[in-house]
Amino acid sequence: MSEFVVITGNSGAGRSHAANVLEDLGWFVIDNLPPSLISKVRELAEAPGSTFSNVALAVPAGPAIDELMGAIQELDASGSRVRILFLEANSETLVRRYESTRRRHPFGDMGLAAAIDGERAALATVKAEADVVIDTSDLNVHQLRDRLVDMFGTESPSGGMTTKVVSFGYKHGLPRDVDLVIDCRFLPNPHWIEELRPQTGVDAPVAEYVLGQPITATFLERIERLLGLIMPAYVVEGKSYLTVAFGCTGGQHRSVAIAEAVAEILERIGHEPTVQHRDISKASLIG
Repeated sequence: MSEFVVITGNSGAGRSHAANVLEDLGWFVIDNLPPSLISKVRELAEAPGSTFSNVALAVPAGPAIDELMGAIQELDASGSRVRILFLEANSETLVRRYESTRRRHPFGDMGLAAAIDGERAALATVKAEADVVIDTSDLNVHQLRDRLVDMFGTESPSGGMTTKVVSFGYKHGLPRDVDLVIDCRFLPNPHWIEELRPQTGVDAPVAEYVLGQPITATFLERIERLLGLIMPAYVVEGKSYLTVAFGCTGGQHRSVAIAEAVAEILERIGHEPTVQHRDISKASLIG
């Protein structure tokens, strides 16, 4: 059976760029494919002698939302592995992108802002079914590429769920595109220890301080029990990607140490997570 990724989402959010990235990663890519042709592509990909094992379909939703959902459901029912990559951006960003290109929005001539809002509302059902949602509002083309390579260039060797652990600082804003967010600000803060302040959670003295607290041991024990419960259930439900984010005030000390510890937990229970420390290099007043 072939493996399919359907790339869709808000017009102007980066669908074609995502298609180019997957093509660079070795996927057979068809861009701007009408939903009505998805079933035909599947027939060709799964015909005897076909060499197309990984197929990415960049599909503009436009007004044909119901047709797109029907095609995805039919593709899924065929027994192939199907994932939906949904790209979105805030309205202000989409307006700016369309104004710079002077292109017509595919959702009609009702005015650009109204067309964007109308498409967003219509796409709600598709977004709800997506395996991964990426908000490209604050991403340049290089950052979007890195995000996609991180997801599709490091597929789980077992074909299971790709997992990622992120640390962040609340003072820099909540991370987008994550599934679970857990607050670590209740843990004792190394920032208030002068010799630890300039270090980060990947440095041994900070990690030892954070992980050596009695409350941290209890916290990690319960996190492990939670992950042991939900990870197999996510796999059974067919979830392809899971990102867990841990936050502290500045994203340099507590959340970093906890993210590293949770990555080790995930490895123990059979997953191969990647780790990203989003704010570790940013100056922090409170760690």
